[in-house]
Amino acid sequence: MDRTERFYRIELLIKSRGGVSFEALQAELEVSRATLKRDLQYLRDRMDAPIVYDRFDNAYRFEAQGEGTGTAATAHELPGVWFNEAEIHALLTMHQLIAGLDAGGVLGRHLQPLLDKLHGMLGTSEGESRELLRRVRVISPARRPVPSKWFELVGSALLKRERLEMLYFTRARRSESQREVSPQRLTYYRNTWYLDAWCHRSEGLRRFALDAVRSVRVLPARAKDVALKTVQAELDGGYGIFSGKALQTATLRFSAEAAQWVAAEEWHPQQSLRWLDDGQLEMKLPFTDPTELAMDLLRHGPQVQVLAPAALVKLVAQQARDTAALYA
Repeated sequence: MDRTERFYRIELLIKSRGGVSFEALQAELEVSRATLKRDLQYLRDRMDAPIVYDRFDNAYRFEAQGEGTGTAATAHELPGVWFNEAEIHALLTMHQLIAGLDAGGVLGRHLQPLLDKLHGMLGTSEGESRELLRRVRVISPARRPVPSKWFELVGSALLKRERLEMLYFTRARRSESQREVSPQRLTYYRNTWYLDAWCHRSEGLRRFALDAVRSVRVLPARAKDVALKTVQAELDGGYGIFSGKALQTATLRFSAEAAQWVAAEEWHPQQSLRWLDDGQLEMKLPFTDPTELAMDLLRHGPQVQVLAPAALVKLVAQQARDTAALYA
């Protein structure tokens, strides 16, 4: 490990153990006595680390507040990013989550140098690191992967505020169209990525599924900037991934059996729940397009009843009848 990694490792060992002998530090860092002495001196003189030697315990520790010069050990941190041991473990666990979200390796590849540093700071062996990552499992049912080349181009244009020209496939119409867009935000929802962008053809905010992008190229023109509050107001109001301003309110009644699970779920940030006397649960939530909401209601089968609005009641009832007819 290089000198910077040793500095963080020394501080981590002293903070986590309270006190560490010179021999223990030397063994952990695998350096010579002279190198370790130089590191400790540098931390004291150049980094203002309140490291003191306790002769009684034969250990190096941080000077407590009110002791000696009054330096507070708890207030001392090396410049730059600082993580304690639990936080490093959490970040390494996130590596596994990223791998589950990012099968193409786009994010993981760019994060790998940071993750390598974290492994070095934690002091784990390669085998221990692999074992840690094996203990976290991410399952992504019905995942719709995005080609990494599209994701990288879109992500780069989003950060650099560049426009994009996309050939986009609209599934509902089963047709392709050429779009010039200004990226505003990336959204990961139900195991796939979406781009929220200003569409210059339709002159409005639109949401595009990245797995439906057939081709994309960066344009020289600067992207149109839309305030994030405006993006949220126009695209995030309704249920699920469908956008729109024409909000309606769905009123749903879940059986007492289903209510035990639904009561702990967030279907929408603006949902409201009301327990009924018989143990059933009433939920109200806003939606714009009924497509996704109807799909989620049908998976609950007879455990949920749509009470309003009438159009949603009719849609779910018809879909239930059509489904039952397949098994008649």
